[in-house]
Amino acid sequence: MSNALEKTNEKNVYRVQGFTCAGCANKFETNVKHLDGVSNASVNFGASKLTVYGDTTIEELEKAGAFEKLKVIPEKQKFEEKKEPFLKKHSMVIASFVFLVIGWISGQFNGEQHVATVLAYGVSILIGGYRLFLEGFKNLLRLQFDMRTLMTIAVIGAAIIGQWGEAATVVILFAISEALESFSMDKARQSIRSLMDITPKEAMIRRGDKELTVEVDEIQIGDIMIVKPGQKIAMDGIVVKGISAVNQAAITGESVPVSKSVDDEVFAGTLNEEGLLEIKVAKHVDDTTIAKIIHLVEEAQGERAPSQAFVDLFAKYYTPVIMFIALGVAVLPPLLFESDWSKWVYQGLAVLVVGCPCALVISTPVSIVTAIGNAARNGVLIKGGMHLEEMGAIKAIAFDKTGTLTKGVPVVTDYLPQTIINSIELLTIVAALENGSQHPLASAIMKKAEDNKLPYQSIAIEEFSSITGKGIKGNVNDETYYIGSPNLFEELLTYEIPTTLKETITKLQNQGKTVMVAGTSTEVLALLAVADEVRDNSKKVIQQLHILGIQKTIMLTGDNKGTAAAIGKQVGVTDIQAELLPQDKLTFIKELRNQYDHVAMVGDGVNDAPALAASTVGIAMGGAGTDTALETADIALMADDLGKLPFTLKLSRKALSIIKQNITFSLGIKLIALLLVIPGWLTLWIAIFADMGATLIVTLNGLRLLRVKDK
Repeated sequence: MSNALEKTNEKNVYRVQGFTCAGCANKFETNVKHLDGVSNASVNFGASKLTVYGDTTIEELEKAGAFEKLKVIPEKQKFEEKKEPFLKKHSMVIASFVFLVIGWISGQFNGEQHVATVLAYGVSILIGGYRLFLEGFKNLLRLQFDMRTLMTIAVIGAAIIGQWGEAATVVILFAISEALESFSMDKARQSIRSLMDITPKEAMIRRGDKELTVEVDEIQIGDIMIVKPGQKIAMDGIVVKGISAVNQAAITGESVPVSKSVDDEVFAGTLNEEGLLEIKVAKHVDDTTIAKIIHLVEEAQGERAPSQAFVDLFAKYYTPVIMFIALGVAVLPPLLFESDWSKWVYQGLAVLVVGCPCALVISTPVSIVTAIGNAARNGVLIKGGMHLEEMGAIKAIAFDKTGTLTKGVPVVTDYLPQTIINSIELLTIVAALENGSQHPLASAIMKKAEDNKLPYQSIAIEEFSSITGKGIKGNVNDETYYIGSPNLFEELLTYEIPTTLKETITKLQNQGKTVMVAGTSTEVLALLAVADEVRDNSKKVIQQLHILGIQKTIMLTGDNKGTAAAIGKQVGVTDIQAELLPQDKLTFIKELRNQYDHVAMVGDGVNDAPALAASTVGIAMGGAGTDTALETADIALMADDLGKLPFTLKLSRKALSIIKQNITFSLGIKLIALLLVIPGWLTLWIAIFADMGATLIVTLNGLRLLRVKDK
């Protein structure tokens, strides 16, 4: 269906409870699409969500899912978790198993074809498989060949040729296989459920002179929220009163609490550990950072990775092919070689069972949902299975310098007065002049003055003006002062800058610092060196990436070559590209992709947008609270922490490896079992354990991704 048509219909999103397998989710999607008033629908199996374009009711949707007894509610509601006792929840399977055991005991004493034995096995089959048969028969009539169809034919066929015990065992083990699949997906989804449960459902609000507790849905932007020590923050906002340490692990993955004071941003779902905070609410409950994270992760879990798309397409043709192979095995040897009908019909039924694609279908979704959920809990937002797989294949990573490898905040690293003038008084005058400047480095000088508690704002500046591209000037106490580049003073002074001073300037520049000169038209009074400090963990991260096998780490910057070389050497990247305009970064990323195929770009998600888009995987720093980063990047590191990058790479590689293992194992085990048909060795027992065993192994293998930790 076209996007244009979708837009003309009302879009509704629902949560679904009761999915037991990926095949059932696909069938539910098909059923919903055929409902009157529905133009299109899509099921997100990973997040258990349904998106409907058109007009229908929850009653109609639940009818479409009646084959699985599905429950449907609007997206914003939550299911009430009803914990059924184990015996009650699995009573039918347990009863079926009891009759299977009775049948086996009877068979030992009375024989396999005795009435009591057959009756016990028959009751076991009916109790454990009635739902299976209902769906299997319906699918057969519609010529829909899925897992249930295969199992139904196999069970009935086995009963017809007198293999009652094996038919009952097929029913039991198929039920266990479905329960395992359902359990594994629930376990994988638990990462997101834990995120959904971390935000309080109500908060204390001050309105006027009254303090009252209200539901979060009723809280308005601008309300003052009061959060006591030990309480969780219910809404995103800005601190207006109080000082405290806030544990932001749920949002950013940071294990160390972050100090918060007036004007600092706080997020819903984080824990106030120490002081009383008053917070001005900045966003509605549906727009909070945690709400966006949950929404984006759920969408990501529904996005089909390349391997999953392959599996879905393969399974579509695979099941009918297995039906024809089974028919051929059952019919051709007796017809062509006058072999025993009973033996080859049995072999054909075994082919049906071993050909059931349970393991193959679950192999990819369980891995993707588990990995994306684990990443979210550790402060990394991966926006889809495709990006997860591509990150696992990355060979080169390009980094923006400012704000990525460096802190992005310039600081004064060196203040070198050159005369006997009062150095404190001179710094105050310099800060006063810079207060009127628009230069990006002016903030560094003012911050240094503030740190030294200098009253620079009280100094009167007269005849202030900017000298384009070179610096600024202004009068203080009838003296004209200049602040600017060394080139400005080469022009101003009647004599050359002393050689020793030039050497000092060159030395500072070679250290990656920007040098500013302060003085008058007759003398240099001071040198100020300003630099963007390298992040504490940048060098360690680059080293870890090289250890993990990344072939190239490239720093991209618009800075001059001297500064770039100094920073690049300090952090340990393999290549440096300096003096780049935004379009140059874009061109370089394209060239890098031609050379390495899979390339990641790490930036701040705003001014690096073109380069992020051109890379195989765009990674944004500091996604928490930054809408642009959340929207534009393929992966967002929620904390402003480069240290999450090696973890993301390890998790993605592990996920890619496990997905390949699962697909290879699922197909391999079936191929081996099918080859047993040639000598006539394939039995229903082997088929059953090949199918259920494969499902169990790929499920447990996928859940291993929960063990990948951020160390």
